[in-house]
Amino acid sequence: MPEGLNSIAERLHELSRSGELDLPLPGQGRTLDRFRSLAAFAAQDTVLGRLAEAHTDAAAILDELGGAAPLPGEVWGVWAAEPPEPLVHAEQTTGGWELTGRKLWCSGANICTHALVTARHGEHRRLFAVPLHSPAVRPVPDSWHAVGMRDSDSGAMDFTHATAAPVGQPGAYIDRPGFWHGAIGVAACWYGSACEVARPLHERVATGKADAHVAAHLGAVASTLGAARLSLSRAAADIDHDPAGDPTRARIRARVVRAIVEDAATITLDRVGRALGAAPLCMNSAHARRVADLTVYLRQSHGEADLAALGHDIGEGDTSWALL
Repeated sequence: MPEGLNSIAERLHELSRSGELDLPLPGQGRTLDRFRSLAAFAAQDTVLGRLAEAHTDAAAILDELGGAAPLPGEVWGVWAAEPPEPLVHAEQTTGGWELTGRKLWCSGANICTHALVTARHGEHRRLFAVPLHSPAVRPVPDSWHAVGMRDSDSGAMDFTHATAAPVGQPGAYIDRPGFWHGAIGVAACWYGSACEVARPLHERVATGKADAHVAAHLGAVASTLGAARLSLSRAAADIDHDPAGDPTRARIRARVVRAIVEDAATITLDRVGRALGAAPLCMNSAHARRVADLTVYLRQSHGEADLAALGHDIGEGDTSWALL
C-alpha cells in the first residue's frame, strides 16, 4: 500500500475505533453538527473527508433501512456507481445472496473493511452489505490512475460469488428520504476543503502587505464561502424540521445546496490561484495536493446534468422555491 494511502487508512481506522466517526444521524435534530464534522474532516485532508463521509453515509443508510450499525474499527464504503457497463449482479442461492461482476469507482478499495454495494437482480437495483476481507472480493490492480484524490484509492473491484446481505427492499436505496440528505453531506466536505484552499490567501492578506487586488480576491472568496455556509445551515435546519418530507422538495434542496457549494469551491480555487500565482502550488506541497484533490472531488457533481435535472424539477412546480 502506498505511503499516503497507508496514512489515510490508519487515520480512518483510528477514528472508527475512537468513535469519532459516529456522527449524529441526519434528520434527528443535529444535522448541522453532522455537516460541521464532515467539513472538519475534509478541512484536515480532502481524501480523509471523502472517505469519512462515505462511512458515515453507510451508517445512516443502515440505520434507515434496518441494517446493523458499523462496529468500532470497521470502515465502510458506499459503492453505488452504475455506468451502463460493467455491472454487478446479485443471485439468491440456497446458501444466501452472492454478488458477481465488476464495480467501478470503489473509493477506499484497499482501505474499507465493508461496503454497501448496489447490484442488479433481474430488473431491480438492490443494495447489499458486503464484508471485503474475502478472496471473493478483489481490487483490480492498476485501475486508479488519478493524481488528484490519488489516496482515495477509488479503483475497480471484482466480485466472484461474494457473500452479501440485502439491505432494504429493491429500490430502497434511491427511494428512501435520506438519499438526498446524504447528497448534502458530500457538499459539506467540499465546503470544508475549499475553506482550507483559501487559507494561504487569508494569510497573505493578514500580513498587511497584500495589495488591493489580492484583498479583493479574499473578499470575493469570503462572500461565496459565506453563501455556501448559510445554504448548508439552512438545509440542516430544514432536514431536522421535516426529515421524511416531500421527496421532490428534498431533491431540489440537495441540488440547490450542492450547486451553491460547488460554485463556491470552484470560485475559491480560481481566485486563490489568481491572487497568489504559482508559488503556493509549486512550493507548498500540502496546498498543491489539496487543490488537486478538491478539483477532482468536485467532479462527483454531474455539472450541467445536475443543473438540468434541477431546472426540470423547478419548472414542473410552483415558484415558492424563490421566496424568502
